[in-house]
Order: sequence, then C-alpha cells, then structure tokens
Amino acid sequence: MNTEKPSRRPTVFVTGASQGIGAGIAVEMARQGYDVAVSSTRPEKLSPVLEQIAAAGARALPVELQIRDQSSIERAMAAVTAEFGGLDVLVNNAAVALRKAALDFTPQEWADIMETNLTGTFFMSQAMGRHLIATKRAGSIISITSTHGMVGMAQRSAYGIAKAGVIHMARMLAIEWAEHGILVNTVAPGAVITESRNAMPTDPNHAKVRMARIPLKKLCTVDDVAAAVAYLASPQASYITGQTLVLDGGVTSQ
Repeated sequence: MNTEKPSRRPTVFVTGASQGIGAGIAVEMARQGYDVAVSSTRPEKLSPVLEQIAAAGARALPVELQIRDQSSIERAMAAVTAEFGGLDVLVNNAAVALRKAALDFTPQEWADIMETNLTGTFFMSQAMGRHLIATKRAGSIISITSTHGMVGMAQRSAYGIAKAGVIHMARMLAIEWAEHGILVNTVAPGAVITESRNAMPTDPNHAKVRMARIPLKKLCTVDDVAAAVAYLASPQASYITGQTLVLDGGVTSQ
C-alpha cells in the first residue's frame, strides 16, 4: 500500500476574472495544475469561468470582491486561504478604464480609477504579502498592467498613470519582500483582443495605421497574457522579481 500523502496542488487567486483577460488567466492556471479562486463584484457572472476551470480538472472557488473596500479585500483573502488551506499565487487583474481627455476629468472619475487600479492592487498585494509571510511560504504576486503605463497616449491619462504606479509598485514590493521569497512582477500587454472587444479600430484607415506601428503585425491575445502569467508563476521564473513582461509586439522597443 502506498502510504505517501498526495502532493498539495498549488493555488492561485485571480481577481476580476468573470471575462476577458482574467477569465483566460484563470483557465490557463487550472490547466497548469492550480486550484483557482476567481473574483467579481457580481459572483453570479463567474459561472462560465467556473465551469471551464472545473473542466480542466481543477478546484474552482468563486469569491465576491469589491476591490475598493478594505473589508471586502480582507474577507475575500480569508475565504480563499481558508478554503484552499493557503495561497501560492495572486494575480491582480481587476481594473477599470476610462477614455477621456485630461482636461475633462472630474475628481470623482480620477478617484474611481486610482482607487481600483492602484490602491486596490496595493492592498490586495499587501494582504497576500501578509499571508505568505505569516505562513512562511514563498509565493508570487503578478499584476496586470498596460503599455499605457510605459508610454504616453492621449485620453488615457488617469489609466496610464495608475498602471505606471502598479509597475513601480512591483519594484518596491519585490525589494521589500525578497527576503521572504516573495516574487512580485507585472505583465504589460498592449492592445488585447477579447471576446467582448476587438482592439483594432473599425475604421480601416485607422486600423491600417495602428497595425503599421506593431513590428510583429498582430495584436496580443488573451492566451498570450495567460501564458505570460503562467510562466511568471512557474518554477522556471523563480529568479525573476521586480520586472515587467511587456506583450506589445515590439511597439515600445521602437
């Protein structure tokens, strides 16, 4: 009789995972052997991704999360760590965007973006850092940022500023938590095609100009982002921290 205990499956929590990039990451991590917790402000929207996670042979846990609410963050992390017996990887994907001229932003619109994209990401990361340090386990925090946080673009000011903050946040936390074996990195996609949004403009002339700017002459996909996250969470990336993996077909290299 084999008396060895079965090895524990690694666990991941993907925020903002009801659709698009978050859902794609969640399903790919399930395929990589992780049990997966997924969150949404409306948990009923998680049913499709939960089914895909289960179909990949993984355990799926739905969680309600209002990322701008500290008590909600604490409840979500407590629920995930209690159900899974611990957490190995956090993927900060929850975010909001608003395309608007800088001159027209209201204080409330600015606050909405900063509180979700920057402040929420920080306090989710803080909660994960506290969990990993308290349980003396190494782990990984991966935040989805954007090339808007690296280069300037009109009508993307608040979003880009918040994402730039997330990129630098990863550098700061990577240094502070390195002694605990916690890796902190970001993935920065350019334009991404999702099931609800074709990132290419409908105007053929505009589309032609935009594609001409991309050296690889193709757009990023959800699968590209999910593969990047899976790599950064893997043992093969165990010496990478404080870095940003850019997925833009070469645009920011020009």
